[in-house]
Amino acid sequence: MAAGGGGVADPLAPAGVPCAFSPQSQAYFALASTDGHLRVWETANNRLHQEYVPSAHLSGTCTCLAWAPARSQAKEGPQRKKRKSEALETSNQDDLLALGTAVGSILLYSTVRGELHSKLINGGHDNKVNCIQWHQDNGCLYSCSDDKHIVEWNTQTCKVKCKWKADNSSVSSLCISPDGKMLLSAGRTIKLWVLETKEVYRHFTGHATPVSSLTFTTIRPPNESQPFDGITGLYFLSGAVHDRLLNVWQVRSENKEKNAVMSFTVTDEPVYIDLTLSENKEEPVKLAVVCRDGQVHLFEHILNGYCKKPLTSNCTIQMATPGKGKKSTPKPIPILAAGFCSDKMSLLLVYGNWFQPIIERVALNSKEPHMCLVRDISNCWAPKVETAITKVRTPVVNSEAKVLVPGIPGHHAAIKPAPPQTENVENKRKLGTNEVSIEERLGALNIDTKKEKDDFPQTNSFPVLLTQGLESNDFEMLNKVLQTRNLNLIRRTVLRMPLHAVIPLLQELTKRLQGHPNSAVLMVQWLKCVLTVHASYLSTLPDLVPQLGTLYQLMESRVKTFQKLSHLHGKLILLVTQVTASEKTKGTTCPTQKAKLVYEEESSEEESDDEIADKDSDDNWDEDEEEKGSEKDEDVDEENEEEDEDAEEKDEENSEDRDVASEKELNGDSDLDPENESEEE
Repeated sequence: MAAGGGGVADPLAPAGVPCAFSPQSQAYFALASTDGHLRVWETANNRLHQEYVPSAHLSGTCTCLAWAPARSQAKEGPQRKKRKSEALETSNQDDLLALGTAVGSILLYSTVRGELHSKLINGGHDNKVNCIQWHQDNGCLYSCSDDKHIVEWNTQTCKVKCKWKADNSSVSSLCISPDGKMLLSAGRTIKLWVLETKEVYRHFTGHATPVSSLTFTTIRPPNESQPFDGITGLYFLSGAVHDRLLNVWQVRSENKEKNAVMSFTVTDEPVYIDLTLSENKEEPVKLAVVCRDGQVHLFEHILNGYCKKPLTSNCTIQMATPGKGKKSTPKPIPILAAGFCSDKMSLLLVYGNWFQPIIERVALNSKEPHMCLVRDISNCWAPKVETAITKVRTPVVNSEAKVLVPGIPGHHAAIKPAPPQTENVENKRKLGTNEVSIEERLGALNIDTKKEKDDFPQTNSFPVLLTQGLESNDFEMLNKVLQTRNLNLIRRTVLRMPLHAVIPLLQELTKRLQGHPNSAVLMVQWLKCVLTVHASYLSTLPDLVPQLGTLYQLMESRVKTFQKLSHLHGKLILLVTQVTASEKTKGTTCPTQKAKLVYEEESSEEESDDEIADKDSDDNWDEDEEEKGSEKDEDVDEENEEEDEDAEEKDEENSEDRDVASEKELNGDSDLDPENESEEE
């Protein structure tokens, strides 16, 4: 079953293109390319079987396709009395292929006749058809669309049997139960419908993005002891756009459990899914998932209940070209689709390009966890069909003739006339002829393309610029986007960028984080925004650690040095605070404090009187000092003579001495003030 089909402009459109193997032993492979052409290839000899171009292939391109089941064709056409019904019966023996278009119509193409069988238009969809499913018994066709409806078609009368609204948003995928009585539909949530009453039987949580694939994985419940109603206990698989997890759900009797019971993890968005049904509880389910990165992941697991951790693939298949010579390196070859053969031990691989794919049968080796197939497809890239159809013949060019290539904008193919030819032109001008050669005219038409190349693309869409810069490694384009300082613009850019560019952006940010510190500050803002916005997407990547190993090492080294830097920062803060505190204390003892006494000079007479007073005070100070000294000597003599006196008298004398000393100090202070005043004068 194919997961592809949406338009290019829609960011939530599935990857890949619509394609499918025929139900009868995978004899044919149908492919609807983006140009609107339907091509049917023979898988046995890799030959183009048929090519069909619808009349409205440009306006109504094919968005999905589905082969009619082999069983339904034998049961159709019960009426044999009317000629019209007989014609319908014979036509139903053909291998019909249903094609859904972008305008809402459905085409039924007969691969046996090689022409259009019928068209389903009236009363159908008003918008793009997303998925088509054939009923395996009654020959009815079910389709879902962006118009939120599911339509049940009668392929014999080409009319609508029933149409009902299935969701509040577009319905993107359908799947019919093994017994043909239930129908799964999915937009973002998954619903299980009863086909007879068109009522919802169960609800499931679903995915955050539109579901691109739905398929049942078992036809019998794991517990066979209980009676089986045809649906309870069965498992089914779902995959979504931009989601690297394939969820497995179980239909249970109670309506409480709505979450997935297990999941499979892959490296990229699933493009094509094929599986082998498990017919009993001991038989494992084999699953082949083709991802957008060109790899095939093979799973083999017995579905027996709830599993907490996502399951990884048992084997991964890749394809590459052989590296010839020292300079040439092997290049990966994208795998487009894969389907199990009837023996379940081999796989049909479709690889190369969509216009000329190569189909090969590969035997599965379960012992090897990784297989890399080397194939030389250098001779297969040219589209053989187009060269066979077109009748353009290349002319035989003489060896002496010279082919002139004009300079085209975007190509450096400048034409410079050769010296001998310029001499001939000059000779013609000398002879009086005004004729100018074609080469000279082409040289005059040549435009300097360097200036055009230097012009930066005029667009304000930062997500587009960022994606183009990452794909082309354009340094100037990346600088224009990554050097912005607007946080809102950074967040809007990260929100709108495609998911496949998240890992290349993180790798580019890692390179720039190791550069100059000024640019590293900006890169940290981008890194923070990417990790917060796309955290759920990054958590689904199984090989995230090896892809971002450099970033992890860089962050770990920065974290180790951060502790040391924080200690140093704390010590520096202590030193700076001590230095500032000491400077403040010094500033309080500076001479800017208020003076105790202020002397104001008024006149010369007062100055002379003050000088006399100062002299008298100096003399009195000297006499007072001598008297105090003599009194002190007498007190000392008295103390020596009266040693036998009581302790109370000694205390009194000591107190008197202290009083005298305090008086001296006071006198000294009062005497020092006028002395200072005289010095100031």
